[in-house]
Amino acid sequence: MGKYDFTAQRLFVSQPLTDGAEVDPGPDAAHYLVHVLRLKEGADILLFNGTDGEWRCRIATVTKRACTLRCEEQVRVQDTWPDIDYLFAPLKRSRLDYMVQKAAEMGVARLQPVLTQHTMAERVNLDRMRANAIEAAEQCGIMHIPDVREPMKLDAVLGAWDTSRTLIFCDEAADVANPIEAMRDLPGSKLAVLVGPEGGFSEGEQKLLRGKPYTRAISLGPRILRADTAAVAALALVNAVAGDWR
Repeated sequence: MGKYDFTAQRLFVSQPLTDGAEVDPGPDAAHYLVHVLRLKEGADILLFNGTDGEWRCRIATVTKRACTLRCEEQVRVQDTWPDIDYLFAPLKRSRLDYMVQKAAEMGVARLQPVLTQHTMAERVNLDRMRANAIEAAEQCGIMHIPDVREPMKLDAVLGAWDTSRTLIFCDEAADVANPIEAMRDLPGSKLAVLVGPEGGFSEGEQKLLRGKPYTRAISLGPRILRADTAAVAALALVNAVAGDWR
């Protein structure tokens, strides 16, 4: 990722970004810029939309409830992104917020909630997940927002699986204790990481996962990690072995 201005305000928008384009950030973002940050006409802000790179923009107009932003200069071209899906059993609210933020920071392309036999929280607020991913990207200089997908049961996910994508799942009983060794010679660059629920996968789910030709079990060490901690550990390992940390 190229250099970026840590001190500048960054904002994700859904509109196209081109030279001279005027962007309406929406009422919530406008309120934040004008009434919380107290930015005035002429103030600079960085915008990104996940496809057109990052642009230095200027606040062109301000009213009581709205503002417009004018694109003046592209400061970073859109970067490439690892093709890594992150699949997870949903957690309770605050821990799910944390996990989504960290997964976005770690560079996943898609977020897929997976319902398992021992899943504790089956209701997922997808809008909240997306808002947390956007907030993480805005704060960390990231120019990509992971896609947020509807929850699915594990057997349905595996039934529709693209077999060209390797599924790496966390299993304390993995045959190879060293996770780096377990991920050697991964086929292709399309990957997915699956972290199960706090209670672990059921015996039937473990058998189902181990029986697929596209899966690879990894251990996260001798200690049992909470699911949100396991997410960071697993994604760090995958990025180091097969992602964009190499």
